[in-house]
Amino acid sequence: MAEFDLAIRNGTIITAADTITCDIGIRGGRIVQLAERIEGAAREVDAKGLLVMPGGIDSHVHLDQESGPEIRMADDFESGTRAALAGGNTTVIAFAKQEKGKSLRACVEAYHKKANGKAMIDYGFHLIVSDPTPGVLNQELPALFQDGCTSFKVFMTYDDLVLNDRQLLEVFAVAKRERALVMVHAEGYDTIKFLTEKLESEGKTAPYFHALSRPQLIEREATHRAISHAELIDVPIMIVHVSGREPMEQIRWAKSRGLRVYAETCPQYISLTADDLKGEDLAGGKYVCSPPPRDRDSWAAIWEGLKDGTFQVFSSDHCPFYFDSEAGKKHPKARQSFRYVPNGIPGIETRLPILWSEGVAKGRISANDFVALTSTNHAKLYGIYPKKGTIAVGCDADLVLWDPNRKEIIRQEILHHGSDYTPWEGFAVTGWPVMTIARGKIVMDDGQVLAKAGDGQFLARDISPYAEKAA
Repeated sequence: MAEFDLAIRNGTIITAADTITCDIGIRGGRIVQLAERIEGAAREVDAKGLLVMPGGIDSHVHLDQESGPEIRMADDFESGTRAALAGGNTTVIAFAKQEKGKSLRACVEAYHKKANGKAMIDYGFHLIVSDPTPGVLNQELPALFQDGCTSFKVFMTYDDLVLNDRQLLEVFAVAKRERALVMVHAEGYDTIKFLTEKLESEGKTAPYFHALSRPQLIEREATHRAISHAELIDVPIMIVHVSGREPMEQIRWAKSRGLRVYAETCPQYISLTADDLKGEDLAGGKYVCSPPPRDRDSWAAIWEGLKDGTFQVFSSDHCPFYFDSEAGKKHPKARQSFRYVPNGIPGIETRLPILWSEGVAKGRISANDFVALTSTNHAKLYGIYPKKGTIAVGCDADLVLWDPNRKEIIRQEILHHGSDYTPWEGFAVTGWPVMTIARGKIVMDDGQVLAKAGDGQFLARDISPYAEKAA
């Protein structure tokens, strides 16, 4: 009987802290040995010339989520996790969205049914709190935290999700008491509504005006307000999908005061601009997301933040819709106003290649930084480290074998998501995943998906060490 199920040989191992050359021995889905040479494996993979890194962890994805009347999300847990693993990811954390007037517990149970038997890689849930009733705050949230959903998201905008300031303070107080990590979508509801109605009254209704209805100052103000609420309650928060310099200045201000404020950014904020929303015949709708892409100065700001520690994580904010469909971006009402264009873009499969190509290949960040931003820090922040997010004896054998020199053109025809387009059509990248290994099983080999629906397991997450400090 072979001593190891699988050996990865001759690769250069990259973690957030180290770069070493050695073999990896895998048994029972875990890493059991790191050595100069490993023999006696049932199967060997020669990784000569490749980098071996922890599998990507995408901690901000929306899958099979209710998106409003007549709108249908393009990815369920099967297609979404298929695209994720094809892009070098081994774990996703998706959102379980509470619908107003419904039990949060019932909503989470519904998401378990959506994911169970479909997910191809391991997954967890963040909670979305849209209706913080006394029952939700005092019974459901604490019980769900005990079940391993140890983080939740709140929104400062959107008709069906927005919480007012009093509600934000109440849920922040629960997070402090229960040691949960709070994620905040920071955009101001009333100012967006005011600008949207003003633009519509002027006949400015094309998708491009979505960007003008949500300028950076609205994100800046909401970010400052969220930070102020967190300071008052003394609870750490994560500001998600930060788009540019102005909200970053608020985050840096908070950090300079010793406040526990963490931040996330996404590929759209280093590679797309508001001008992409100018396409004809609703083509600009392909790029409608919130906050919207900004400009090249914002790209420069985001790179500063990725290098100086302003940002802890780089996520996709994968929120996929169809373009050429009345259940998607071409909904009949979308021609009336940008406000009706489904809000979100696909990106779960292209996150890693874009950051590597624009970051590591162009000398902006190191390969170790890349691992921290795309895997290790996600695991640490959201309570799954060191089971996930690193390469060490005892960890899950979640790995991506990466060709740092492979050149590809991103195009819809080679992607695995459910959406019928990619916002990065024709985008040239250097660096590409050639093999993904999830819990010791090869689930992708040179673009061929080998995983099956149901291979992924639900991750009951521990309390985040970043939230523990609030106790």
